[in-house]
Amino acid sequence: MNTALQTLKGFRDFLPREAVKRKWLRDKLAVICESWGFSPLETPTLEPLEIFVGAIGEDEKLFFKFKDQGNRDVALRYDQTVPTCRVVAQYQNTITFPFKRYQIQPTFRAEKPQKGRFREFTQVDADIFGIKTPDADAETIALSLDIYKQLGFKRALVRINTRSLYKNMPYEAIVCIDKIKKIGDDGVLSEMESRGIEPTKAKEYLSYVKNLKPNEEISYILKYLKDYGFSNDWYEFDPTIARSFSYSMGPIWEVEIPDAGYNMSVLGGERYDGLVEKLAGRDIGGTGFGLGFDRTLEAAEIMKLVPVLSIAGQVLVTVFSEESRSQSQQLAAVLRKMGITVDLYPTTDKLDKQLKYADKNDIPYVVIQGPEEAINSRVKLKDMQSGQQKEMTIPEVTAFLIINS
Repeated sequence: MNTALQTLKGFRDFLPREAVKRKWLRDKLAVICESWGFSPLETPTLEPLEIFVGAIGEDEKLFFKFKDQGNRDVALRYDQTVPTCRVVAQYQNTITFPFKRYQIQPTFRAEKPQKGRFREFTQVDADIFGIKTPDADAETIALSLDIYKQLGFKRALVRINTRSLYKNMPYEAIVCIDKIKKIGDDGVLSEMESRGIEPTKAKEYLSYVKNLKPNEEISYILKYLKDYGFSNDWYEFDPTIARSFSYSMGPIWEVEIPDAGYNMSVLGGERYDGLVEKLAGRDIGGTGFGLGFDRTLEAAEIMKLVPVLSIAGQVLVTVFSEESRSQSQQLAAVLRKMGITVDLYPTTDKLDKQLKYADKNDIPYVVIQGPEEAINSRVKLKDMQSGQQKEMTIPEVTAFLIINS
């Protein structure tokens, strides 16, 4: 195949069957975030490179950066936290604080393409700005859990720690501790040594982390989650959760879906007051999370939580003949006005071919109106799953489809 006709490595096409699942998840996440009082926000795909430099940590090598036509240094959106901090800084005199926002947009990282890692991927963020107490951290952690609860997961587990317990530990050691679940204790010690940390000091750091206990901040958050009604098997203190972002400070957390058969994090969050202050020039405070869209969708599919979704509407209106086309168009228009998603078959193929089209596109219902039904102002409604069909009036069909939408 001509390579020009293939996507670049790390980038993907989503054909309709996959795209409708992604739309389903995006729509669900937006509704859940808004139900918690978070407002939508969108930022540009391109940002000045300087806002990212020095803000991310060792992963700056993953920036997609270049000079634009104006010879300015720019970068594709690496994450959504830094651009939102830029928004808060730019509009700080017009934004109402506390400012609660969610954002669902693609981010770009020059990763080495491999299973589960892409160079363009959708990320979902929710953050609270303007509150420096643990209440804001606890609220966003609670939202983290409620998202998975409302998606239908019987259990999600949030592991919570705080960077304040790491205050005497160098960033190089924190980055290594953050990998403990992937490389184990020995791997952490080896990596610390490779970064110039003395072996005895590396062992001291690891031992210190392993023996940490919840402080007042963590205890407050755990009680907050309990008061929201989450059972204690949905949250726990984990001193090895470190988060490798250099802007992380205060509470940090990650969410896993144990029942999905893997222990990868599907969501991670932290407080990052210093980053906001660096850009805004004032101590505003910010905390929130980034949700891995692909991992969450994969976990939902593993747990069979994604419904069967039509890729072409709720109902197919067939075209019985060229003479009856206008009647089919009018029927489609009536149904659409009632909020029903309708696919009008574009030509006068045989009815069997039109039914096969509906079946292949997972359209649950088909409306058929032949000459006999048209005379009586009636139609046949076929249920594609059961194969049953019933003759009905147009108002009856409309009511049925609205109830079953």
